Amino acid sequence: MRANFFPIYSNSLLIYNEAKNNMKASNLMEFIKNSKYELVPVVQKTLPEILFITSYPPRECGIATYTQDLKNAIQEKFGSTFSLKVCALEASQSNDAYCEEVKYKLNTAIQEQFADLTLKINADKNIAMIFLQHEFGLFGGDYGDYLLKFMKHLKRPITTTFHTVLPTPNEKLKKVVRKIADYSDYLVVMTAISKSILMTDYGIAERKISVISHGTHLVASFENGIRKTKNQFSDRIVLSTFGLLNEGKSIETALDALPKIIENFPNVIYLIIGKTHPEVAKREGEKYRNFLYNKVHDLHLENNVRFINKYLSLEELMCYLQRTKVYLFTSKDPNQAVSGTLAYAMACGCPVIATPIPHAKEFLDGAGFNYDFQDASQLAEKTIELLYNPKLLREMQLNALHKISPTSWQNSAITHIDLFKNNCQKHKIVLQYQIPKISLDHIKRMTAKDGIIQFSEIAIPNLISGYTLDDNARALIAVTKHYELTNSEEDLELINTYLTFILFCQQEDGSFLNYVDIDGNFTSNNIYENLEDANGRAIWALGEFISFKDTIPNHLIRKAKFALEKALLHCHKLHSPRAISFAIKGLYFYNLDRQSQRINYLITSLADNLVSKYRGISDKNWKWFEDYLTYANSILPEAMLFAGLSTGSELYKDIAKTSFDFLLSIIFKDDQIKVISNQGWYQRGRSVNQFGEQPIDVAYTILALQTFYQVYEDENYKNKMKIAFDWFLGKNHLHQIIYNPKTGGCYDGLEQNHVNLNQGAESTISYLLSRLAMENAVKPITVAPLFEESFQNE
Repeated sequence: MRANFFPIYSNSLLIYNEAKNNMKASNLMEFIKNSKYELVPVVQKTLPEILFITSYPPRECGIATYTQDLKNAIQEKFGSTFSLKVCALEASQSNDAYCEEVKYKLNTAIQEQFADLTLKINADKNIAMIFLQHEFGLFGGDYGDYLLKFMKHLKRPITTTFHTVLPTPNEKLKKVVRKIADYSDYLVVMTAISKSILMTDYGIAERKISVISHGTHLVASFENGIRKTKNQFSDRIVLSTFGLLNEGKSIETALDALPKIIENFPNVIYLIIGKTHPEVAKREGEKYRNFLYNKVHDLHLENNVRFINKYLSLEELMCYLQRTKVYLFTSKDPNQAVSGTLAYAMACGCPVIATPIPHAKEFLDGAGFNYDFQDASQLAEKTIELLYNPKLLREMQLNALHKISPTSWQNSAITHIDLFKNNCQKHKIVLQYQIPKISLDHIKRMTAKDGIIQFSEIAIPNLISGYTLDDNARALIAVTKHYELTNSEEDLELINTYLTFILFCQQEDGSFLNYVDIDGNFTSNNIYENLEDANGRAIWALGEFISFKDTIPNHLIRKAKFALEKALLHCHKLHSPRAISFAIKGLYFYNLDRQSQRINYLITSLADNLVSKYRGISDKNWKWFEDYLTYANSILPEAMLFAGLSTGSELYKDIAKTSFDFLLSIIFKDDQIKVISNQGWYQRGRSVNQFGEQPIDVAYTILALQTFYQVYEDENYKNKMKIAFDWFLGKNHLHQIIYNPKTGGCYDGLEQNHVNLNQGAESTISYLLSRLAMENAVKPITVAPLFEESFQNE
């Protein structure tokens, strides 16, 4: 069995199970006998358990949906680290069919049940942390004070999330909230305003309060929802409001604003999405909905209003929101702290016109307008202003996405688990980030007929940016590696596209140009920019592509060989250390099955150039090739190692390992990677800037770590691979995802205070190369036999 059958995160138990499931029983013992792995009995440990105390689906309420989304996000991010269970809150005896994660049920109207639940939780040694979702109406007693004795006697750490924070409390309310704070280890609120109220009106210490915004769902593609719902509304301008209907939503304010809006935009259609709130329906039936029906009739709005009277699935809801031009948030409750509906609308790129609840006041700066409670005239004016200004509308769409992106459920999960880690003394938590499935969705979205487009606007290709040789060279390597796993015809089409583009960029003399516009013309950038690195990357791409000759059709390999042979005429002209390094890597792979003395001499010549740079700069404290660290640093020691493998030179290998270990000592700190900033290079002995990290540098580091691990079998390199890959998944200074699992794209950069949400070709290919490296981390490296003539230069 090939060593790369197992991913990096395999352990002996997983290896045994994988083998057992994929081979005949007669071969299993032979596999165990011959395996290079030590197959020892593994005792499966019980995972620390997080218990959510909350309302929960199928109960229809906002907190139930919120908790399910948060739980699912934690499961997706850290499923192998924790067990997640739920105590479902009920207002009465219920026959609801809960999912298996519901471990307990609590009728909050019966005080005795709180005491029973306390005993059960305290006796359950698996429970390491409680996440309690608090809303005053959820718990029995005065202001829900049945909860207090329950919390007082719990012997587990508690994080309490306040979904509502009421200002200027009376003494009874203040006492209840302060007791909840006393019994909680951490408090979570969703706005800075709510935090301020807890501190000033309730006297709660700031250190105890964390602001974690209401989570939102990532959207795979903004075009999908438009396509799915476009036929329903033709070319109508869609305004919408969604959520469980109740009087507090004040939807009549929007209806009163519509006549004026329709005067200016007759094709407007207003969607009122959602069924009546179940508790409201129990008390008063469809009284409020009927009131809205009558108002629509009285205002003659039948052609401009649609009621969608159902509890929508998430997919249906997101499709409606993606089709929405402007989202109207009309709540008349000034004490409503947050709104999941507002957050979900912004996540779909909807500009929002909203009443000034704290959530809207904090998030709509540049992403919408606030208007006064129940002021239909203001609502009409703001909507008309926005619809008359397409440029402003587009700016607000992008601002909405940038403002709300840090609140994705994935990021919310990471932040909640950070609280868990800080507060869980009895359980030593080693977070295991779940590695996402491999996806080429965004690669395919970014690939046009001539190649992969350079930049994107969020996840939409920016065609004006055109193409580069750099991106298409990297894409050729990444998709070829993916094709080795899949044998997919779609992959082969992409490979042909990228190879054709590289050949197009090659000039008669064998050199390459880098920049091509969307119409297929070389641009002036090729005249004014140094193209050495691009030429080096092209050699790397062609050389590594050729090494897949047993997988790729012969006619494509022949084209690549012809192009690479032409390019070799210029190898000796390379001066840039990175261009030299890319070329060495390509030549190493090209020479694997050729064993060409000519290629080995060329590798030696290039490697000697790097040796000369290293000897001229390095000393006992600075083991590097230059006086500074810039971009793509890892490619230099990796190239030296490839040169050593190709020629047998121990000098090359020694410099490779020494310089790489030196680089790792700088970019790995506190069990986390922080690559060199593109806002200011790392000068010898000091860093100019700590922020401005790009996915490509993390990817080059992962690729080099893979190579060094395969050669030296040092577990330290493999462990650092996982740490570096976790950077994409949220293990970075902002604790935010860099890879978007819904689009399959990778964000363009990690800045000091934000993530650059554009998902260009370079970043997305970098992630794919990294993900594929994780898939093949233990694949043994191939080394061609050395010639009898020695190429060692010591």
